[in-house]
Amino acid sequence: MFESMFSTPGSLFGEFDRLRREMDEVFGGFGFPASIRSAAPGAFPAINLGNTPNSVEIYAFAPGLDPAKLELTVDHGVLTLAGERSSELPDSSDDKQRVISRERPIGSFMRAISLPDDVDPEHVNAEYRNGMLHVSVARRESAQPRRITVQ
Repeated sequence: MFESMFSTPGSLFGEFDRLRREMDEVFGGFGFPASIRSAAPGAFPAINLGNTPNSVEIYAFAPGLDPAKLELTVDHGVLTLAGERSSELPDSSDDKQRVISRERPIGSFMRAISLPDDVDPEHVNAEYRNGMLHVSVARRESAQPRRITVQ
C-alpha cells in the first residue's frame, strides 16, 4: 500500500491522508474535487484546458478508450465527459494468470469542466485520435472582439 510522505505515526497530516484514501476507496478512487475545475490526484482522464479568442480548447488524455463509448455533454455551462475504461487483464477467478498489480484505473469515469459564460453550446467539436480527445467549444459571435470604425 502506498504511503504518503506526510504519513507518520500520530501525525495530523497522516490522519488526513488516511481519511482521504478511505474516501477514495468508498467513492471509486476519484475522491472529491476541491472545485469543479480541479480533481483529486489520479483522476481520469487527465485534462488540459486552453483559451483562444475564438474558443475554449479541452484536451483529455485517454488512451485505450473506444471513442464510440464516450459521452460528451454540455449543459448549463458545464462540459461533462463520461465513459468506461475496461481492463485487458483477466479476472481474479482465472486460474492460469494472476494479477499482481493494477495501476491503470478501470471502470466508469466522469469529468466535469466549468465553461466560461461566453461559449456557444451549439458549436462544439470533438475528435479522438491517438489516445487524446480534443474538444473545441466556440465562443459566441457576440462575444468576439470587433473593430469599430470611428466616423
